[in-house]
Parts: sequence; structure tokens; C-alpha cells
Amino acid sequence: MTQIETQMTQLRLQGMAQSWKIMLETRRTHELSLSEGLELLLQAEQEQRGNRRFSRLVKSAHFRYQASIEELNFDPSRGLDKSLVSSLAMGRYIEKGEAVLITGSAGCGKSFLASALGQQACAQGYSVEYANAQKLLLRSKMARIEGSSLKFFDKLAKTNLLILDDFGLTHLDNQQQLDLMEMIEDRHGRAATIISSQLPVESWFDVIGEPTIADYPNIYIMRSL
Repeated sequence: MTQIETQMTQLRLQGMAQSWKIMLETRRTHELSLSEGLELLLQAEQEQRGNRRFSRLVKSAHFRYQASIEELNFDPSRGLDKSLVSSLAMGRYIEKGEAVLITGSAGCGKSFLASALGQQACAQGYSVEYANAQKLLLRSKMARIEGSSLKFFDKLAKTNLLILDDFGLTHLDNQQQLDLMEMIEDRHGRAATIISSQLPVESWFDVIGEPTIADYPNIYIMRSL
């Protein structure tokens, strides 16, 4: 290991160290100018840091599926709007704190689509929380019992993208309605939310029991058949 490589490792510049080692082995150090070599080293470091951040974000998101936008099936029979998905893949809805609702029958690929959008968000550097809606509300209930609800809701509010999967499988009690309302209110206009459900949106009033939540604004709706 050269002194330069050692110093890079000590400074935790792993991408630069690896690139420097390859440059030495291929004798590119003799072919490149100082500025050209430095540019390659910095690019390697940036790429590795981006990859590490992506891995951390994906791990902490707890996606149901390891999915990507490229894997989506846009067969006309599925009812997916390719142009809308492509638009969402750019991430502007996250910047604007908007919502995406995905509805369709069981097994049609709602969770896969939500996971793909979530992983795309991670690739863009956004933090994501993926959760079954009922389990998330159970977590909020436990947080209240343990006296950590403020921390729980604060962490959730700071997450760039919240994905609530399988929404509407059971009716919500009064406390669950209040918890869901708090989650949505904390995110309104500040952070994005994706909600997937087997129920059509017009049936959400019956499940939620609160028109304020059911009339969530700034919405993109996708129906997967």
C-alpha cells in the first residue's frame, strides 16, 4: 500500500483509495495530468458515497419488495399510466410534499409499484419509510403507551417519503383516526406520502371516518387493475 493510499484510507476516502490503486495497477498515473487524475479520484469518491447512502436509505426503509422502475410492467391490461409513472420517477412530488394514491385489486402489483417508487426516491437521496398501514398505527399506539409518541411522530414527519401499504383493510378506531390525521397533517405540503389500497378512493370516507383526511389535497391517483 502506497503512502497516498494509506492516507486516503485513514481519511476514509475509500472510493479515492480504490480508484488510486487501480490507476497504479494499470499505470494510468503516468498518462494523466494532475487535474485529470484528481477529477477521476473525486468522481470515484462521490460515486461510492452515493452508493453507500443509497444502501443505507434502502435498508432503513424496509421495503416489501426490492423493486425498480425499470422492472415495472406497463401492459395496457394493468391500467398503469406510463407517462405518470415516469413523471413521478423524477421526484418532483417529493419536493412539493404531494401525495400518490395507488388503488387496485389484491395481487395486482400495488406494493411492487410503491416499492419501486420508494427505491427511486432512495436513489435520489430521499429518506423513505415503508410500512403496512395497520402495523404503523399499532406502532403509534405502542409509542403512546411507552410515552415516546412525540419522538415517533417527529421522526415520521421528517421522513421525505412515507409509504402506507395495504390501507383500508380494517376500520380505524377513534385513536387510530387521530393518529393518522396527525401523520397526514404533519406532512401536508412538507413531505410526500404514497398510500396503496384495495379500496377505491371514494370508499375511504367509510374507513377513515374523517372527511378532513379523506380529502387530502395535491394528489396523483393511479389505478392498477
